[in-house]
Amino acid sequence: MSDPALLLRDDRDGVATLTLNRPRARNALSHAMLTALSQEFARLVEDPEVRAVVIAAEGPAFCAGHDLKEMTAYRADGDRGAARFKDLFDLCSSVMMAIPALPQPVIAAVEGIATAAGCQLVASCDLAVAGEEARFATPGVQIGLFCSTPMVALSRNLSRKAAMAMLLTAEMAEAEEARHLGLVNRVVPAGTALARAQELAAGIAARSPYTVRVGKRAFYEQLEMPLAEAYAHAGRVMTENMLARAAEDGIAAFLDRKAAR
Repeated sequence: MSDPALLLRDDRDGVATLTLNRPRARNALSHAMLTALSQEFARLVEDPEVRAVVIAAEGPAFCAGHDLKEMTAYRADGDRGAARFKDLFDLCSSVMMAIPALPQPVIAAVEGIATAAGCQLVASCDLAVAGEEARFATPGVQIGLFCSTPMVALSRNLSRKAAMAMLLTAEMAEAEEARHLGLVNRVVPAGTALARAQELAAGIAARSPYTVRVGKRAFYEQLEMPLAEAYAHAGRVMTENMLARAAEDGIAAFLDRKAAR
């Protein structure tokens, strides 16, 4: 019997749901899992039928981070694993950076724990919905491995002191605390995160794909710019957007008090 797929995909009504499928390993991000995510993101870039993406997980945990057993095995190499460690972290970083680069908004649907690189995955998504029993942490400091790459995504979602507190204390953040900190958008009854994330994705998928794509790209571009440059860039984007058919039709419908298509 062949091994089950590490990553499942289900497309419905313009929404692609990607499901991490290593429940026995708490959906740890092995090299193979990261490769599967990378390949699926590459397919999504070229898929005009998909207008929003949901990332979910099988089993009681969303994602426990990197596969520490796999990483420990690397130490048997002649360089004590240095080359393969670098390859793994480079691959992980490219996967995380691919999420904001996707034309479609990406929503994490979190049940159970999301720790270390699993927390990084949530922070890298555009939006996140968490079940009320979900918990989040970057606990690497407890085992002598500071969560340096998860820190990049975390520090871009939380305030500096909140991010440092998670990184230095390794304390678990309950779902409501994570919402308060800005790591997740909504907290919903346990077991309903996927359904609620798919509802949110369906609402986004009903919008103009051109408008959503332009807006998402501009959001991340302006974040890295000084204030004046950000406004200048946003103005150019809005000018381009105003000339698009979606805006022309949508504004006309609004002024005529009709529903925009």
